[in-house]
Amino acid sequence: MKKTKRLLIVANVDWIFIAHRMAIGKAALDKGFQVTVLAKNTGRASEIQEAGMHFIDLPISRSGTHPFSECKALYSMFAVYRKVRPSLVYQVTMKPVIYGTLISKILKLKTVNGISGLGYNFTEDRRGFVQKIMILLMRYAFDKPENYLVFENKDDLAELQELKVVAAQNTFQIVKGVGVDLHKYYPAKTIPKGILTVLMPTRLLWDKGVKEFVEAAKLLEYKYKGTVLFQICGMIDYGNKEAVDKAYLLKNCIPGFLEWIGFQSEMLPVYQKAAIVVLPSFREGMPTVLLEAAAVGLPIVTTEAIGCRECVEEGLNGYKVPVKAVSLLAKAIEKLINSSEKRNVMGKHSRQKAEQEFDQKEVVATHMALFQSITEEETF
Repeated sequence: MKKTKRLLIVANVDWIFIAHRMAIGKAALDKGFQVTVLAKNTGRASEIQEAGMHFIDLPISRSGTHPFSECKALYSMFAVYRKVRPSLVYQVTMKPVIYGTLISKILKLKTVNGISGLGYNFTEDRRGFVQKIMILLMRYAFDKPENYLVFENKDDLAELQELKVVAAQNTFQIVKGVGVDLHKYYPAKTIPKGILTVLMPTRLLWDKGVKEFVEAAKLLEYKYKGTVLFQICGMIDYGNKEAVDKAYLLKNCIPGFLEWIGFQSEMLPVYQKAAIVVLPSFREGMPTVLLEAAAVGLPIVTTEAIGCRECVEEGLNGYKVPVKAVSLLAKAIEKLINSSEKRNVMGKHSRQKAEQEFDQKEVVATHMALFQSITEEETF
């Protein structure tokens, strides 16, 4: 007789799970899994519980490195893993992936690790002490049976293979991000008239290219103030070392031309009012905001960085520029400002690309097939 399969999903904070993995959690429930989510509660745990999942608060700092705090987080995770004894652990974001796989190796638990980008310590050629420790821990933790790795781009896989992190006994595959709900995000029925909006939707981190976006806007101010609005949309991520200073944003805002509208819980209207989406990020797994922009049928300007470049086919649904190349970023944006025809044609190609490559249903189905194949032998 089959017993209930227990899926433990581990992320660093509740809102990251909600934004990027909620659809996977709900699908697992539909497949008969008992789902427990382990993450730091920032006030949104009730949304997870209302969806039918158990929630356990995790005392973890996303960017902290203090030994006492890290040992506390590791011990808390170990206690939950041992108590829940899941059929499968699905871990996302770097700390849960590393700590959780170490614990799962000790407890002999099956693991699926979602590598949604390698994070702060692998951006900007950072090769410090913390990264060295991360690599050593991953080499040890990943060398275990039934450890499955899901990468969002081929470059992250290649880098971890080169660093000898991916073990010979690991099974891995590439899935393009977490996908986008093509029914929730769709093109506007009419093209917005009046001031043309150039939108940067992002968590406000320096590594996302906020400074580059601001400087590119300022290069174009003398030509387009009064006809174009550069708009930054997103929250300041105070839990990240790369958090943008609020003072910087307020100092550099130009009323009527360069504005920060803060976090918006409903992004569809924000996208549908925009004409162009820009993300000058330094490195990503697969940026969800660009998948959403593509689904809404918008032309995209981004960088040639890992993760970003997969979202744009040069000249077809947008433009790519080198990381930190402010003048080239401004020129690419200006090309689209000056051509409604380019915007319309590229926007249609963006939607087609989203339908062909980024459908959330396909991403979820891939995960469900993987989860079920790993746990299919669960019996009394």
